Amino acid sequence: MLVIGSAQIVNIFLSILRMKVLAVLLGPSGVGLLSIYNSLQGMVSNAAGLGMKSSGVRQLANAKGEEQSLSRVRRILLAAHLVQGVLAMLSVWLLREKISVWLLGDPTYALEVALLGIAILLSLLMNAQTALLQGLRRIEDLGRVTVLGAMGGTAVGILAIWIYGQAGLVWFVLAQPLTGLAAALYFTRRLQKPNTSHPSITETWEIWKPMARLGASFMFGGLAVTGTLLIVRGLITQELNLNAAGQFAAAWGISMTYVGLLMGAMGADYYPRLTEVIHDREAANRLMNDQLQLCLAIGGPVLLLLIGLAPILIILLYSDQFTQAVTLLQWQSVGNVFQLATWPLAFGFAALAKPKTYLLTQVAFSVIFLLIVWVGLPVIGLKITGIAFLVSYFLYFILIKQLAKRLLAFRPQVVSSKLLYLHVTLTLAMLSLVLIEPVIGGLIAIILGVVTGIIGGHVVLKKIGSMGRTAPIARIYAACGWPIK
Repeated sequence: MLVIGSAQIVNIFLSILRMKVLAVLLGPSGVGLLSIYNSLQGMVSNAAGLGMKSSGVRQLANAKGEEQSLSRVRRILLAAHLVQGVLAMLSVWLLREKISVWLLGDPTYALEVALLGIAILLSLLMNAQTALLQGLRRIEDLGRVTVLGAMGGTAVGILAIWIYGQAGLVWFVLAQPLTGLAAALYFTRRLQKPNTSHPSITETWEIWKPMARLGASFMFGGLAVTGTLLIVRGLITQELNLNAAGQFAAAWGISMTYVGLLMGAMGADYYPRLTEVIHDREAANRLMNDQLQLCLAIGGPVLLLLIGLAPILIILLYSDQFTQAVTLLQWQSVGNVFQLATWPLAFGFAALAKPKTYLLTQVAFSVIFLLIVWVGLPVIGLKITGIAFLVSYFLYFILIKQLAKRLLAFRPQVVSSKLLYLHVTLTLAMLSLVLIEPVIGGLIAIILGVVTGIIGGHVVLKKIGSMGRTAPIARIYAACGWPIK
């Protein structure tokens, strides 16, 4: 978690740099257009990938130690992503004008849409390589890929925007998977080569079929989310304008970047570990509670700060043209408390190979979110997207909790429940305050962020131990009369 977390912090810093440059040079319309490009790439990549990155990680983790089985899974995973990526690229190229009209109401973006097909192919090839590193639990190499890919993508992307302006946005998108793939290939080529011959058509089908069957749930689940996001951005653009889509993208970018940091840091090792113990209900329950507590202990304090300091952060990370994004970010931050609480449990359905359950939960969230936005956007305006995010994740949390109790025999520990109630109460209270008194709310957010950070630090130290580098921090807690037990 620390390795991937450190890499994600670097990635977030570079993402902030990219968005800052983009906001200053192109304004809200440029941010809005980039968000549509990214949504299209994400949606098609999810569909073409058939979720085989996630199912492949599970297969690789299960095959660890069985050299022949591992080699066959490796070969088929890489070949499948190549074939599926080429087909996706060709499909986007053939439909480029229709996609351009559907998303932007203008056929002149057809060339940019076609070039996004190349980005989709590169993304799938990168996913195959990073799935291999994750499945084999080469966590340090995975962290290096994240950093090197982000650095290269940032440099190329900013240069493209600087030279070509808005026309360089498509190269901005292409640079990310290209540099990420190059970095991943460098590390995967250092792994031991597969020691089996190329599998026959029958063997390929026998391995690909279960991966695709399980992966389809990830694919459709991811497609439901990315497709919904793409539709919402299209609705905002058509109902309001491209500037409003940029406001939504700014808030969404900050909100999802931080949550993505935690999920990326924890998921890289948590998913294969949970897969290994999922049939031992007691061990799986302990692991899910540990992850739930870490999510809230680390994430809760920052969400409080995001709510209180949103006006400053939006101007700092984007510009003063993005003031509408402030309220959206505040509502989304409250919703993210429920997202952090459900994430460790939702992974349990994937680890248990329950594809229909996983898909059902993703579709349920997407349908609720899209329905609220579709009904409320003409009446309430852009603010409805933030409200819809909170309501959708609250209902999603209730659904996930009940399913986890039934299918995984999940039982929340006392610490898990206390942390959840604490952060739900504080974030709701903070949201109410900042909507009335923004300045006072910002000051109180800092105080609450520090206090809950101290509480969260105590929880984290109890999980990871108080020896070695953490010993000085543990001594501070002990001196304050709150020793780490």
